[in-house]
Amino acid sequence: MDLHLHTPASSEYEQENVTYLEVLKQAESQSLDIIAFTDHNTVAGYAAMVDEIENLAFLERLDRLQPAERQRLAEFRRLRDGILVLPGFEITATFGFHVIGLFSPETAVRELELMLLHLGVPGDVLDKGATEIGPTSDVLTVYRTIAEAGGIVIAPHANTSHGVAMRRIGFGGQTRIAYTQDPHLHVLEVTDLEQKGRRTTAAFFDGSKPEYPRRMRCIQGSDAHRLTADPHKKNRLGIGDRATEALLPEVSFEALRALFLGDDFARTRPARKAAEQPFDHVQAAREAGPTIVQSFHERMTRRGGRLYAIIADTCAFANTNGGTVYVGAGSNPKQPPVGVDQAEQAARALRHEIERKITPPLEVGVDVLESQGHQVLRLDVPRGDDPPYALDGSKIYVRQETETSLAVRDEIVEMVKRAPVGEPSPAVAEAPASLEGIEPPRTGVEIVDTVERKGTLYHTVRDLRQGNMVQNVTRRSARRLWHYAITQKEEQQVNPDEVRWQGVIGLWKKRTRSGQVRYDLVQKMPDGSLRVYYGVTEEGIDGEWKSLVGNGSSGEE
Repeated sequence: MDLHLHTPASSEYEQENVTYLEVLKQAESQSLDIIAFTDHNTVAGYAAMVDEIENLAFLERLDRLQPAERQRLAEFRRLRDGILVLPGFEITATFGFHVIGLFSPETAVRELELMLLHLGVPGDVLDKGATEIGPTSDVLTVYRTIAEAGGIVIAPHANTSHGVAMRRIGFGGQTRIAYTQDPHLHVLEVTDLEQKGRRTTAAFFDGSKPEYPRRMRCIQGSDAHRLTADPHKKNRLGIGDRATEALLPEVSFEALRALFLGDDFARTRPARKAAEQPFDHVQAAREAGPTIVQSFHERMTRRGGRLYAIIADTCAFANTNGGTVYVGAGSNPKQPPVGVDQAEQAARALRHEIERKITPPLEVGVDVLESQGHQVLRLDVPRGDDPPYALDGSKIYVRQETETSLAVRDEIVEMVKRAPVGEPSPAVAEAPASLEGIEPPRTGVEIVDTVERKGTLYHTVRDLRQGNMVQNVTRRSARRLWHYAITQKEEQQVNPDEVRWQGVIGLWKKRTRSGQVRYDLVQKMPDGSLRVYYGVTEEGIDGEWKSLVGNGSSGEE
């Protein structure tokens, strides 16, 4: 499918005398099953195609068709039978951000024109297909209006010009969070879907970033303003040159919308030509590595506790932010997957174990993916809506960065009263006010209080990702990152002279463990006290903190 292409109805269209029949023929030549007309601030292109077909059909009923017209109508019908053409538009919202709305072919053109007028597109430019049209509605209003009308909402070229997720955007981070995490936005269209690594747009919106906990589906589209690619300008693509494959039960708008509103992210992938290597979802995940929302296990044998570890990860993801568990492939992308023998049978066994061992009941999708000639199981674990989830009736696990651990009392309490995504927990409000507008990092931990009872130090630990505070943590009871922070707190207080300061924030230590860099950061408060943030990862660093850690390292490695 190519869900972002323009027609001659867009004022920036680059080829002259192109017909709508030629648009459909080019889509057929690219083996596309679904296309969408997304002209700028207009549905005039889709309307022109429909009018042409209806006029030819009217002449047919009057038996007045010329031979060339009869052939043209037959071609339209043949192509429309094989290609689902969706009506839509690419509207320019406030501040120049673009939003695509797609609709069922049953939707009347007049309804879409009325929607554009309601969103602020001036009536005198409604048929011009211009990009710049003056002030319209804000991005969130556009999302909501399209979604409530039953449409599909896409943020086009989200990571580039006019995109809502563009890096170095001239607005605050809260704006980008709102524009990319709004529940009425269904899909991000990105231009780097084929690229690998942690810095891609898809990796950024995979649910592992504390500010962006909602995982976003990413697709790609051509944004074609011409039939075929410009041989002199590589970025001027033609129809279908950057397409997406989707696994659908049927080719219909309803099936596509249901997919985009669902949580199975392995049912879309970059489209490939027949001679190209199929996209490998498992390898792409391994390139990103273990995170708070994905883990890897080579084997699922009971011996050695491997099966138990898989179920524990499943429980932890359900109690935290959801996630994906891969079985049959380790986390090292340079090593080939081990694979799972008799994968379908293993998948059934895994479903049975999850049903038997995790309470309350949890709907986990288990399917089989192909990677480098091996079959790998993928467990799609939702963020549970009835936490806490327990393994064997009593063991409650949570996920913290790349580690699955047993939850402590205060974490269990927070799960019980967990607010919906997007609402801060009460513990967040209790954090000290930031200084000069610099908020704390969003990963790692902070020790906010320490008391001694009968010779043992008990600490109150704040999880910087979720804002939860856990009391009565000792060095003996602490999990890995907490243990490190407590050890530093008890044995090695911060010496301000050892901190590389940048204003009121500073870098104390930088260390690398298992290939992941962690920072111990310090912040001066107005009363002269110091807040210390232990084990902060790259995902939790933004704004002034990013400038600080990007200027070099200090302390021990």
